[in-house]
Amino acid sequence: MSETPNNLAAYIWSLADLLRGDFKQSQYGRIILPFTLLRRLECVLEVSKEAVLAEHARIQGMGLPEEAQEKFLLKAAGLSFFNTSKMDLSKLGESGIKDNLESYIQGFSRDAREIFEHFKFTEFIGQLSDANLLYKIVQKVRLTDLSPAAISNHDMGKVFEELIRRFAESSNETAGEHFTPRDIVHLTTSLVFMEDDDALTKPGIIRTIYDPTAGTGGFLSEGMEYVEKLNPQAVMRAYGQELNPESYAICKADMLIKGQDVSNIKLGNTLSGDQLYADKFDYMLSNPPFGVDWKKIEKEIKDEHAIKGFDGRFGPGLPRVSDGSLLFLLHLISKLRPNEGDGHGRPSVAGGTTPGATGGRIGIILNGSPLFTGGAGSGESEIRRYILEADLLEAIVALPTDMFYNTGIATYVWVLSNKKAAERKGKVQLINGVNLCGKMRKSLGSKRNEMSDDDIATITRAFGAFEVIDARELNKPAEQKSNRGRQSENPKSETPKTFSSKIFASHEFGYRRITIERPLRESFRFSDDRIETLRYAPGAPNAAMQWIYGEYGSEWGVEEYGDLTVHEEEIRNRIKSHFAALKEKQIKDLLDRKTWLAQRAIMQKAKALQQAIGTDQHDDMNTYDAMLKKSGIKLDATEKKQITSAVSWKNPEAAKVIKKVHKSAEPNAIYGLFEVDGEVVEYKPDSDLRDNENVPLDPSRPVNETNEAYFAKEVQPYVLDAWIDACKRDAKDGEIGIVGYEIPFNRHFYIYQPPRDLAEIDADLDKVSAEIMQLLQEVHS
Repeated sequence: MSETPNNLAAYIWSLADLLRGDFKQSQYGRIILPFTLLRRLECVLEVSKEAVLAEHARIQGMGLPEEAQEKFLLKAAGLSFFNTSKMDLSKLGESGIKDNLESYIQGFSRDAREIFEHFKFTEFIGQLSDANLLYKIVQKVRLTDLSPAAISNHDMGKVFEELIRRFAESSNETAGEHFTPRDIVHLTTSLVFMEDDDALTKPGIIRTIYDPTAGTGGFLSEGMEYVEKLNPQAVMRAYGQELNPESYAICKADMLIKGQDVSNIKLGNTLSGDQLYADKFDYMLSNPPFGVDWKKIEKEIKDEHAIKGFDGRFGPGLPRVSDGSLLFLLHLISKLRPNEGDGHGRPSVAGGTTPGATGGRIGIILNGSPLFTGGAGSGESEIRRYILEADLLEAIVALPTDMFYNTGIATYVWVLSNKKAAERKGKVQLINGVNLCGKMRKSLGSKRNEMSDDDIATITRAFGAFEVIDARELNKPAEQKSNRGRQSENPKSETPKTFSSKIFASHEFGYRRITIERPLRESFRFSDDRIETLRYAPGAPNAAMQWIYGEYGSEWGVEEYGDLTVHEEEIRNRIKSHFAALKEKQIKDLLDRKTWLAQRAIMQKAKALQQAIGTDQHDDMNTYDAMLKKSGIKLDATEKKQITSAVSWKNPEAAKVIKKVHKSAEPNAIYGLFEVDGEVVEYKPDSDLRDNENVPLDPSRPVNETNEAYFAKEVQPYVLDAWIDACKRDAKDGEIGIVGYEIPFNRHFYIYQPPRDLAEIDADLDKVSAEIMQLLQEVHS
């Protein structure tokens, strides 16, 4: 049997051959995974087994509580777990194997036992025993060498990942919910750790690492291994929380084997129930689920945002409920160890801070949505604003597509820190690594590409150098194109595969959204057809009332007008089938004679106004109120609103409608105060012509000066009567315009590819047309 992780995983998964028929495919993993864990724990404990049994026999008669016994036994084992049973998988026998196996598991220390409880292992032991498969499974598992000498912790982690991937495929689950591919883990870890010289060089340094979406512990393991390779004397303490019980069990087992304090690995939803709420960390790594909604925990999140504000985790804002990625990012930011030190790397104490604490760093994998989703003032934009204005974002790296097991979408690594180096302050680095990958020989789910060590080194060097790298062509093979179908004689040229890095000031991602208004222009006319529309109430009931009047209105005299008692049942049936959006209250109003009489009264007042004003068209709405007043007909607010809506319409050729005449204000056309015939007037805005302009932030100039310069250059030359709405102001700084932030990554790295020459396209079309005509001639002949 080969010792490569994938081959070993395939060998272990062959246990499924024994399970087939007696168990569903979706159950295979729930049996194979805990048996693999059990064998790994057993192999790790083998060297200390005799010492633990001897110590257990010595303290057995002392009457010590379980906790005190555990301390003695852990010391004897030299690990963070033990087993006091004299049995192992090779000594369970066949006749009493169920009871013996359950007794063997009970011999593990408390933390190790809990791992098997989360797999509900005892239930499956019973089912295997009932199917007469337990002995066969145990015999095959015990022959598998999973000792540390045969397979390292790193490779064992790969074995678990491959088993989980197979489990996910067999049960139609998503492997990506449980773990992150190792190449992405290695890249993210390298970016986060590379600038901490103390952790990588000084002996006895203590650092904490945290993953709020721990999965099977890949990020935690990689982080510890990364530091251990460079500085074996450094102490790394792992913390994490995981929602899925089985992933949590594997993560906890991995941390047990590595000698970590597994009480720091928690089970539960990180967003709604942070079980490490008082802790701050040096390093944080996370791959939260992409585009997963947080509707189930909406109340808890909104309550924390409203009650705690910036004293909680979600003070800057809340993203839309359909995607919780940015909630995980805010959670991580709240966990950053404060930067209270002098920058000379004095060590901090795990779980707390000292005056020399030097902040923390974050590496998180997100899809494209958090870069740009949400306009100015939205929750997403306010979160980006907080991150950039607090100068927490160091870099964003664009990854190749098809890198994850469960999705092929574009993904990005965000690197954040509250201890930026001097040259990085106020700046953000964007690294375009979308072409740094190679095709896998065999796809794993949606994962078709992988990053080599050289690809990862290219990105980490660019990040470490913190310099602009113009697009340089990579030595990567061209994409293999399908040879099916007709091939063009002049194919489109391949886009060169390049790598580049750009550096921006943080404010360059910000803008101020100003609202541009234009004047309303309206005409009015008291024509018969416009007045007739007043017979029906406005809004949702309008169409139903028109149908009712068309069907039954001819039956009404003056006394019976609006009486629908006789036809109520058939009207209700019609409304149910053709006007289903109407609610019961609206239906009752439709059937109520008072509604019809009230609308008729309004229509009759409009006809009276028609007699007084006439039926001519008037293109100056500013004369409308004077005409109503002159008519002597009294209208209440509801009547005036309905009549005005019926007889008026927007007309670009009509006069501008004046909203207000300002007696003492100075004219200022930029902000909507126009001088007309010696008066300063403010026009009513036309909502249909309303527009927004995004003005780039410019910290070197006052806000109004920046807005006005942009308006004068980009708006006024094309729309002379437009103005800036000075009432739309930012909630935080009170200035005109609402501040927004977005990071248009693709726009900054777009490479223009000119289209093919028209002559070439015409030649291709002519050739294809000739071939088609020849085929048609052959058919006809």
